[in-house]
Amino acid sequence: MRVDLHVHSKYSKRPSAWVLKKIGCPESFTEPQDIYRIALARGMTHVTISDHNRIEGALAIAHLPRTFLSEEITTYFPEDRCKLHVLALDITESQHADIQHCRDNVFYLVDYLRAQGIVHVVAHPLYGVNDRLSIEHFEKMLLLFKNFEMNGARNDVANDGLEAVLKALSPDMIEALSDRHGIDPAFPEPWKKNITGGSDDHSSLNIARTFTEIPGAGSLREGLAGLENGQSRAVRQPSLPETMAHNFYSIAYQYYRSKFNLERFQGKDLLIKFLDRSLRPNGFGGKGHDGRLIDKVYCFLNAHRRTRPEPVPDDLIGLLRHTTARLLKDDRQFKRLALSGAAKHTPDEIGWFDFVNQVSNQALINFANHAMNHLVGGNVFNIFHTLGSAGGLYGLLAPYFIAFSIFSKDRDFTHAVRDHFGVSSPANAGTADTVRVGHFTDTFYDTNGVALTLQQQVQVALRHGKSLQVITCNEDPDIYQPGVKAFQPIGTYDLPEYPEQKLFYPPLMEMLRYCYEQGFTRIHSATPGPIGLAALAIARILKLPICGTYHTQLPQYARFLTGDDTMAELTWKFVVWYYDQMDLIYAPSEDTRQELIARGINGDKIALYPRGIDTERFSPEKRNGFFEQSYGVTASTKLLYVGRISKEKNLAVLGDAFRLLCARQVQAHLVIVGDGPYLNEMRMQLNDVPCTFTGALAGEDLAKAYASADIFVFPSTTDTFGNVVLEAQASGLPVVVSDQGGPRENMLPDKTGRVVAGNDVEALAAALNDILSHPRQRQAMGRAARRYMEERSFDAAFLKTWESYQTISDGERLQWVAGF
Repeated sequence: MRVDLHVHSKYSKRPSAWVLKKIGCPESFTEPQDIYRIALARGMTHVTISDHNRIEGALAIAHLPRTFLSEEITTYFPEDRCKLHVLALDITESQHADIQHCRDNVFYLVDYLRAQGIVHVVAHPLYGVNDRLSIEHFEKMLLLFKNFEMNGARNDVANDGLEAVLKALSPDMIEALSDRHGIDPAFPEPWKKNITGGSDDHSSLNIARTFTEIPGAGSLREGLAGLENGQSRAVRQPSLPETMAHNFYSIAYQYYRSKFNLERFQGKDLLIKFLDRSLRPNGFGGKGHDGRLIDKVYCFLNAHRRTRPEPVPDDLIGLLRHTTARLLKDDRQFKRLALSGAAKHTPDEIGWFDFVNQVSNQALINFANHAMNHLVGGNVFNIFHTLGSAGGLYGLLAPYFIAFSIFSKDRDFTHAVRDHFGVSSPANAGTADTVRVGHFTDTFYDTNGVALTLQQQVQVALRHGKSLQVITCNEDPDIYQPGVKAFQPIGTYDLPEYPEQKLFYPPLMEMLRYCYEQGFTRIHSATPGPIGLAALAIARILKLPICGTYHTQLPQYARFLTGDDTMAELTWKFVVWYYDQMDLIYAPSEDTRQELIARGINGDKIALYPRGIDTERFSPEKRNGFFEQSYGVTASTKLLYVGRISKEKNLAVLGDAFRLLCARQVQAHLVIVGDGPYLNEMRMQLNDVPCTFTGALAGEDLAKAYASADIFVFPSTTDTFGNVVLEAQASGLPVVVSDQGGPRENMLPDKTGRVVAGNDVEALAAALNDILSHPRQRQAMGRAARRYMEERSFDAAFLKTWESYQTISDGERLQWVAGF
């Protein structure tokens, strides 16, 4: 006997997913006769329909051979109204009526089903129907029920976990549970459980994908008896989040197809043709009207006709049509999909995911470009129109957001249940005791401080066996680095002020799927750009805690680059909104922490970010006359700046201060290491004084450059940290920094260098002159700087941060234990 014990028809009216509720769509749109036909065609020997608290669907096929009445009963634990579903098999109409009177209380319901001898099964027992399910509820189910379902629509991790826990039960465990809850099992050997399988299909796409098999049973009576005697087994094809989402799309499409009579466009409209094949049971690989030769000829001609290039539409329906036509024309695999159905090796739900992903990527590119053009052009109010039109995209992707969220929640609860019963989870399952961090960044392959810090963290994580995965974008698909997942961006935006840098638009859906598959337990966002926004969205969808590092003072940058206080305030609003979404914020300095608090962010969730330095790489021992050998600089005293050559670094102040020193006959040579949009202008500013521009340096050349200089000067007032200040001190250089921003907190005033007033040319020149005039003091500061950095190893700082990923629960709000 083979039977799918959990299938829904159009008589299951009330959808649980909000996306279906929003459009007024029923939970299922499948005709009972179609269920019967499809189930038999897929090898079932018997057919039943188990609608929610209704039997009209089952009655509609009751006259057909090898059918029986069933229903899925909604019932509750009376103490807290935790909802659960119970399948009642082979019932009568009068029993159905009785069930409706007693189903409000699961204890009354179970008593009735036992008294009537009705075979019953608790459906998807590890899924919280109304988000109230706890381990205590599951313990009570173990005492109340003999039969448990492997659910074909849910996370297979839950099915595996359920099976493992049920097999681990013992008489002593059941006795302990009975004493704890005051429930006596009313069936023999309650530690022995039976397993059934049901697809829980609502769209007709997955009927009999999971089913129950009872070997040796030739009749319904024998089959149900075999089930009760432990002879049944679940035959299942694992479900994915893409499977659940595919069902949502199918239900919605079938609803709209009926409501608007879209069938009249069959064979006339390319998009409708593709949707029919993708989202109806006669779709991929099916028969019937989808096999008509005239339809194939129509699609072939449409795919090959020559058309003028058309602009990409802004509206979502236009995007759907445009993307479908483009894929049919340019993508052989997609063309084969539309003409002949999916290849055997491509599951239907994956083919549909690829299509939706391409449509959403095109829509994201359009929306992002419009928003950035308005933002760069100062058209602030037009941004809101662009963001508003993105609501259609959210509606398009909502089924995936819901599905990945449900699957993630099921996985987490299953791990908790396994841990509770002492049943170990599979390796790399991302259990509660395993910290797996997805660290998102908009910048990883650049030469700025954020990127260099992350590159070092990856190496330290690998060295210490920590599960850290940096997630970013890169246009070169051939670049591979352990600990880094670089996605091909779906688009880029060139920044006018930063011609050598680009904003990457991330492939949101691919990143979401990747993070789910990796089983991350924490999300960390290093930057609030497009990839940082993707990190926030993914953390919310997968219900993961998220922390963020406030690396860059974006509002100050905006003011420097645009000279517009309004743009700076707008940037502040975005920054505060973004970081306020974090469960924990890492601030690189107390100055930055206080600034964020002053802007309205709760100080309790802001922790100082421990930063370290590689004291082996940056060392005074690498002093070797690098500038004389490589650039012909023979001056006895060299001032050094390392970093981005841009306006917000206050390099104009440095240039004026150095010119002032030269006018006062101070003997020194200024060396500028780095690149950036201000480079040409700075060259002109300093073309008549002793100054050398090396361009960007890296690796050993950078380490030698630090060690071969005498004083490090960093005039920026917009840096939150200033990693170069640590590198310089580790190399034995005294440092001169401004009194604004984070760098001043990473040196010891008057011991390892000097702090001067920001934006003050005279003060900077005076401090440099004082250090230059006292060589012994300069050398003492350099030695003190080195000793100070030897206390701040990069490995120790990273491991301290890793400890902070542990969390505690405070009511419903997730808090982070900083640990430092």
